[in-house]
Amino acid sequence: MQAQAVAELRVDEVLDALHPSFASSTHSAATTSPTLLVTGLAASPGAASGLAAIGSQAVLDLVAAGNQVILIATETTPADVAAMGLSAGIVTARGGLASHAAVVARGWGIPAVCDAREVIVEDEGFWVGDVHIANGTPISLDGSTGEVMLGDREVTSAAPGELLSTAISEVLGWADRIAAGRMAVLANADTAADALTARRLGAQGVGLCRTEHMFLEPGRLEIVQRAILSGKDMSSTRADLDDLVAAQRDDFSTLLEAMDGLCVTVRLLDAPMHEFLAGAADAGAAQQWREHNPMLGVRGVRLGLLRPEIYAAQVQALAGAVSDRLAAGGDPRVEVMVPLVSTASELTAAAAAVRSAWSETLEALGLSGAPTAVAPPRIGTMIETPRACLVADRLASTAEFVSFGTNDLTQLAFGFSRDDVQSRVIEPYVARGLLESDPFATIDRDGVGELIATTLRRAKSVRPELRSGICGEHGGDPESISFAVEAGLDYVSCSPYRVPVARLAAAQAVLRGEAALRGE
Repeated sequence: MQAQAVAELRVDEVLDALHPSFASSTHSAATTSPTLLVTGLAASPGAASGLAAIGSQAVLDLVAAGNQVILIATETTPADVAAMGLSAGIVTARGGLASHAAVVARGWGIPAVCDAREVIVEDEGFWVGDVHIANGTPISLDGSTGEVMLGDREVTSAAPGELLSTAISEVLGWADRIAAGRMAVLANADTAADALTARRLGAQGVGLCRTEHMFLEPGRLEIVQRAILSGKDMSSTRADLDDLVAAQRDDFSTLLEAMDGLCVTVRLLDAPMHEFLAGAADAGAAQQWREHNPMLGVRGVRLGLLRPEIYAAQVQALAGAVSDRLAAGGDPRVEVMVPLVSTASELTAAAAAVRSAWSETLEALGLSGAPTAVAPPRIGTMIETPRACLVADRLASTAEFVSFGTNDLTQLAFGFSRDDVQSRVIEPYVARGLLESDPFATIDRDGVGELIATTLRRAKSVRPELRSGICGEHGGDPESISFAVEAGLDYVSCSPYRVPVARLAAAQAVLRGEAALRGE
């Protein structure tokens, strides 16, 4: 009976329980009936109504006046995060399923429509064709269909006072037991608030803590900007690095407290320069980091090896946070993940630097000797480049686990930009049958899937016990989770609000596999 209930529960039932929706076709007497303006990419589910706010400052002004708002932007960057968090919904003219706006919105459970190409954003409003919508105009959006409408609609909360109904929670508990030992569901969480939400929704740990996202709160972005832009002479960067250590030590401590007893995988800084240096106070220094193709430039491990003091500062903060939690009687469990590796030498050098910084920090804290010794964290790598897949046997001599960053792996395997090919290339390709589906939404089994299979085969020839998972946005997609179960991966990690769907999808994939073995 339990297995049957799990098999029969529909994904849309779980989504409806998690996200707000339009109550009906009714509308406020103060506006005309909602009229469809544009249909973009359904980037984050749920419905929202509010006043159109063009850019971050408009959001802050309208919210300060007591209004609910919909952020309208050509695209978003980390500098917009404060405004995004205050918005009931988000609409961008550019950006795919793996764009900044889409990823942040899904992580926070905010409805969003991206890649709405007909939207032309100006200072005081936006155009859709010959229709002009002024700042402060009531609009509505449906992040499940990609529709943006003129006028407001009544929005109802999915489950007032709770995240999931008792009935659905019970079935998901059965799902967890079915998937146990075959597929764990973790969360992509960067803050204690994200982690608490994920834990309440059933996540079994944090599979991806994007440390660069810890600097997105107001006043925090400048810390990482200064650390990157300050001079190469360590004497001139020490104060900036101390600020980074202090901020991240606090962040890690609260995150580890929220996930006490569960593992947190911390990814070292992977900050695309065009996003994180936008609006930096030292514009001249920022200009020196300007790149023609930032997503293929100084990112991930490359920054960590070129500016080793930054990764060392992060490890110092993490070790300090672990010691803080131990002193408080907690049970902190951490792993360190090195991003965007392409060569074994990169990973070897980064891992050595992590271990060195960890031991130096513990020695300074007086925790390096028995019986107070704190075990070093396991070190793994994020598999995001095709080359990493092909040399996985060499990486496995250092990596104790691998996690597939399928957003970037898909981008690099196809040569598709994850930010702006959705409407221009992918949609017409799918419509003409040139692609079966959007590869950023569902894993491309023939190409990306083969790269994953190659990685596992080669890595496990060196390290048979290697733990592996997916931490890209595919980790919350049911079809991709089905692939992950078939491929023998150990876990998927997804945005907190996608955890319930992932739990259900993992169990249903296991049930299908068992039925196939029985010849059913």
